[in-house]
Amino acid sequence: MEFKPFSKKQSLAAGWWSRRETSGYDAIICDGAVRSGKTTAMSLGFVSWAMTTFTRQSFAICGRTVTALRRNVVVPLVEMLGNLGFTCIEKLSKNYIDISMQGRCNRFYLFGGKDESSAALIQGITLGGIFLDEVALMPRSFVEQAIARCSISGSRLWFNCNPDHPYHWFYREWICKAAEKNALYLHFTMEDNLSLTPRIRARYRRLYAGVFYDRFILGKWTASSGLVYPMFRKDTHLFTEPPACSRFVVSCDYGTVNPTSMGLWGESGGVWYRLGEYYYASRQTGISRTDEEHYTALEQLCSGRTIDCVVIDPSAASFMECIRRHGRFRVIPAKNDVLSGIRRVSDALKSGRIRIHASCKDCIREFSLYQWNEKAGGDVPLKEHDHAMDDLRYFVSTILAKEEKSPFFVASLTRDRGMFHVEHSGEVCETT
Repeated sequence: MEFKPFSKKQSLAAGWWSRRETSGYDAIICDGAVRSGKTTAMSLGFVSWAMTTFTRQSFAICGRTVTALRRNVVVPLVEMLGNLGFTCIEKLSKNYIDISMQGRCNRFYLFGGKDESSAALIQGITLGGIFLDEVALMPRSFVEQAIARCSISGSRLWFNCNPDHPYHWFYREWICKAAEKNALYLHFTMEDNLSLTPRIRARYRRLYAGVFYDRFILGKWTASSGLVYPMFRKDTHLFTEPPACSRFVVSCDYGTVNPTSMGLWGESGGVWYRLGEYYYASRQTGISRTDEEHYTALEQLCSGRTIDCVVIDPSAASFMECIRRHGRFRVIPAKNDVLSGIRRVSDALKSGRIRIHASCKDCIREFSLYQWNEKAGGDVPLKEHDHAMDDLRYFVSTILAKEEKSPFFVASLTRDRGMFHVEHSGEVCETT
């Protein structure tokens, strides 16, 4: 990739605190498309501001988890700072970094805000400023507790995120009220990241569809509505002649009153094919089946094939134990983050990583009926026609997600007259 400097918007996101026209703001909010260069510019700008304004002070850099924060923010940031002449000493066990340069030294604590209990982790500390990366993924209690820690004169708040639904508390309380909060609001698109080639931008546009395209590519705070998988097309995603597959997996959504759905998956040439399915709805037949009867159906679905594993609804404890007791199949509890799983299924459909055999009538039927709950005020699919959709999601989230690869990231920097210039090399992909 050709080396490129910061775009105008990235430069503003990094240096707003030093410009006459924007230095009076107390906070900055950057949202918009994926891979638009928000995090790189803001993380470098945050440290530059802190090191210019304070010494021997404490700051916080926050992500959804400390592990994700280190991977997505801290590792590239430390490399950039090292190239600029900063000294960075990280204490992994204590989750902080001491950064120093030219006699100034400040401490930057790392926090994860993944759930309501996370607010207690940051409570009590006094900070000179805070940077919240992917703030829309954090609970409100954590964010508000983090903001309350910034009580030192001259402290500032730095937020970035990709858009979510328009009922999200951060959108309503901060983005819609940016002027009231005395916050500078910047909206990013992929065109604001000069490191991305037209080919890479086009690839990202091909990957997403529906509500995820609106949010991740167009950068809109859009309400989910209509079909969950509008990108599913019978002429594209169905097949009739099964290929020769090298390995096999079964996915299962288990129900007693609700239907039980299982899908047999085979991999060939990097594509996973749903070769067959078992779908039993006791409400339609009026007869409930036992775990042993469902297990017999599992045996029949596999038809003597060697199965790598059975990925199953993590709440189906009795059926998992039944499968283990028979000793033939290895059982893996499925990853069950609904929205993340829906996004991954959407990506897999768009990229052609999964295809469905024409005989899988119930899976095909549910694709045409599975819809968002527009009355829920958020990203919630209707709990109807979702059983094959759930077993499909379990497969993609648990098996297909492991095969995703992330390209590399390299950054080089120069400093001239107090201004920072960042250059990128390599293709950068979004990470969960």
